[in-house]
Amino acid sequence: MKTINIAVAIAENYAIGKDNKLLWHMPEDTKFFKRTTSGHAVIMGRKTFDSVGKPLPNRQNIVVTRKTELEIPGAVVVNSLASAYKAVEQPDAQIFVIGGAEIYKKALPDVQRIYLTTIHHTFDGDTFFPKLNMDDWQEVSSETHKADEKNKYDYTFAVLERKAKN
Repeated sequence: MKTINIAVAIAENYAIGKDNKLLWHMPEDTKFFKRTTSGHAVIMGRKTFDSVGKPLPNRQNIVVTRKTELEIPGAVVVNSLASAYKAVEQPDAQIFVIGGAEIYKKALPDVQRIYLTTIHHTFDGDTFFPKLNMDDWQEVSSETHKADEKNKYDYTFAVLERKAKN
């Protein structure tokens, strides 16, 4: 069975981007993201793919778009989230939904785990991660780090797992 996860970095006000760009440069978060998603399938919307600029190495890249004629070398292009899940090649693969906001919102009901980086700052964004109902989630790990010469803001890596329904 494929596990569906979200990998996301959010500001304290849930902002994730502005003008189709990240709001911060945090090398430790980039390393955490790479370590977490490497060797697995990543699903993203077309605008997120455009902001990344190329398929992510050592991952199966799946891009969800309404543009039925779009072809992206090195990525599988599909027209729905359901098709994206079906396009994952490895039967036991972890699936990571990596943005943007619309894809996160659609995927959230299917997600078992969230790899959440919180940047301890508020930003002026135009794109936001959906607010989580924390009654549905349990934090299973958390590491807080202080800002340093390479990472401008304090940040926390957390893993949330969906609580079992009674």
